[in-house]
Amino acid sequence: MNNHVNQTEENILETKDMQQEEAFEENAVGEQDSRSESDDSPAKSEKGQDEMSFMELYEESMKSPQEGDLVSGEIVHIDKDFVLVDIGYKSEGQIRIEEFLDPNGNLTAEIGDKVDVLLERREDEDGVITLSKEKAAKIKVWDQIRDIYKGDGTIKGKIISRIKGGMSVDIGLQAFLPGSQIDLKPVRDFDSLINSTHEFKILKYNRRRGNIVLSRRAILEEERAKQKTETLKILHEGAVLEGAVKNITDYGLFVDLGGIDGLLHITDMSWGRVGHPSEMFKIADPITVKVLNFDPETEKVSLGLKQLKPDPWTEASDRYPGGTHVHGRVVSLADYGAFVEVEEGIEGLIHISEMSWTRKIRHPSQIVRVGDEVEAVVLNIDTNNKRISLGLKQTEPNPWDVIGEKYPVGTTIAGKIKNITDFGIFIGIDEGIDGLVHISDISWTKRIKHPSEIYKKGQEVQAVVLNIDKQNERFSLGIKQLAVDPWDEVPERYRPGTRITGRVTNITDFGVFVELEEGIEGLVHVSELSKEKGGNPLSRFKEDDVIQAKVINVNKTDKKIGLSIRKLEESDDKEIYHNYVNSRMEATSNLGELLMEMQSQKESAEEADSSAEEEDEPDAETR
Repeated sequence: MNNHVNQTEENILETKDMQQEEAFEENAVGEQDSRSESDDSPAKSEKGQDEMSFMELYEESMKSPQEGDLVSGEIVHIDKDFVLVDIGYKSEGQIRIEEFLDPNGNLTAEIGDKVDVLLERREDEDGVITLSKEKAAKIKVWDQIRDIYKGDGTIKGKIISRIKGGMSVDIGLQAFLPGSQIDLKPVRDFDSLINSTHEFKILKYNRRRGNIVLSRRAILEEERAKQKTETLKILHEGAVLEGAVKNITDYGLFVDLGGIDGLLHITDMSWGRVGHPSEMFKIADPITVKVLNFDPETEKVSLGLKQLKPDPWTEASDRYPGGTHVHGRVVSLADYGAFVEVEEGIEGLIHISEMSWTRKIRHPSQIVRVGDEVEAVVLNIDTNNKRISLGLKQTEPNPWDVIGEKYPVGTTIAGKIKNITDFGIFIGIDEGIDGLVHISDISWTKRIKHPSEIYKKGQEVQAVVLNIDKQNERFSLGIKQLAVDPWDEVPERYRPGTRITGRVTNITDFGVFVELEEGIEGLVHVSELSKEKGGNPLSRFKEDDVIQAKVINVNKTDKKIGLSIRKLEESDDKEIYHNYVNSRMEATSNLGELLMEMQSQKESAEEADSSAEEEDEPDAETR
């Protein structure tokens, strides 16, 4: 449709030009003929007057608007369909009302307004003169485009939409702006340019086809070339220049100094820590920089921002001597501590060991977070290496300095079990201070494999203060010390040689453990078992067997009782033998008396027999 309209307008313009040329030629011929006929006879004068009248009429007709002419007129009437315009012709021309409506449908014309129009048709069969305001405007724009293109000028236009390969621009006519001609660098967000107004160069146009190609980049390049020439005049090492942030990367900023770009590296942006250049600047931000280096051959420019200020470490030792209280912002965390920015360019480290007097800190995030404002104390400063050691716990009194006065050795304390480990239990004493009850200090007598056999986390218990080590921040407690040590009486109750009866509690490779009473055990070493030969002597015993043994030694310090079954058996054997000997001696005495009595009886019997024989002998003589 647009091409058809443009071709129609082109045909109108060409027709108009041809009509004007033909009129000019006919007028010139007429003047020559009139001059030659003035010298002829009077007979021809009447004919000449008729021809002059015809020429005057023709010239007069040429002075009136012709089809395709651009004329000015005045709006004299407005109705619902047409706007009537007086163009100085014998009747008014009419324009469709739609040509005077804005995008919202509002009428933009009023009676008396002056308007430029194109005479499309002088009079039709109804005597109507057809005019067009829109076509007149387009013809004027084409004339403007031609003049601007020939004069290498610029034209203002509004970007109205995004199309394939670029943008559509309204310059009175629809023109094409290629994507490569929008800016000096590739444009990523085309939509952000819609409804923006700019100046453009006309790269080429074709009136017959209705094509117009624009460029904004050509204007920017011309401006940049001019700026570059001026900038190079003042660009040298050490110069302080104004610029604008052109691009942001991970390693720094590219700054437009005016026709030439310079790199501001991230390390030259601040004396302090910069995580990313975008933390300090945005694209198009104005910036003042110092030229650190300039290579005229490659036109590479190195810039610095922090160099506009003195190095803060120069006088840091004077401002932050040891013991000074400082306020700063936590800028980063590491496994070993937190870095705090005391001022721009000066950071101090709060080591994890300097964060709390009492808490065992595994990671700085347990105490602080990035961005927190904290107070700290300067512990040490090394300006040569640009290091400051800070302490957080030093802002508060050390509770270990007064804990000994509050809980002297021997004091009984009460607290909840905070933690249970293989080697003992931790009891909360004061804020952040825990005391350790070692597994060996839980009971005098019980053999405990793990504290969880007796205690649970959160359980309230009592304990006795055994020792306080301020230097190593250790608080030792004991639970068994709440009661008397039963081993104080063991040596008296179990003297060596005492026969005991007990229950087998454990059998090991080196002997048998026997419980003498609750919490008191003795050991029958394998060498002190019975003398039986052959086999494993330990195989005779089982746990919970009740056996007897003899106490052979008692060690109160090590809390050990040595037992022996072998010596018990030996002592039993001796006793049996002794009893046997004693009983035998008693048996021997009785037998002697009996034998003596029997001997006495025998002798008496023999005497009696002798007497009888003596009595019998005579009888024998007698016989």
